[in-house]
Amino acid sequence: MSTTLALSETFGTDLVKGIGAILLYGVVGLLLMFIGFYAIDWTTPGKLSDLVRRGLPNAVIVTASGLLSMAFIVVVAIFNSASDLTEGLITSLTYGLIGIIVQVLAVRLLEWATRIDVGSTIESEQFAPVTIVVAAAHLALGLVVAVGIS
Repeated sequence: MSTTLALSETFGTDLVKGIGAILLYGVVGLLLMFIGFYAIDWTTPGKLSDLVRRGLPNAVIVTASGLLSMAFIVVVAIFNSASDLTEGLITSLTYGLIGIIVQVLAVRLLEWATRIDVGSTIESEQFAPVTIVVAAAHLALGLVVAVGIS
């Protein structure tokens, strides 16, 4: 009497490789999100992390939309990476970094073109409706850059 397993012979190694890929892409994604946050923080007037900790509503909205826009870019960069793990990690990192740079430059250019004073807006203790425009710019440009990666 022979017993047949329902799993393939390579199931265990495939599972371990998949878990490893998830962890490595998670590290790349986290690294890109940190870089994206600091790129937004560095190019935005004021110290965003301090303003967010103080609970200033406009700083929170701008930072949250910036992080979401970076997440769009990172997710699409990872999704469109090569099927080989090493090549995929390299292309994800490369596309993600280029996407972050393009995103930051595009948002700053749009803010300049619209003459929005982001510095005084994010430092205000009162909600400013123009913050929605800045947040929409972050999200829209993040989507555009993300689709550009794909």
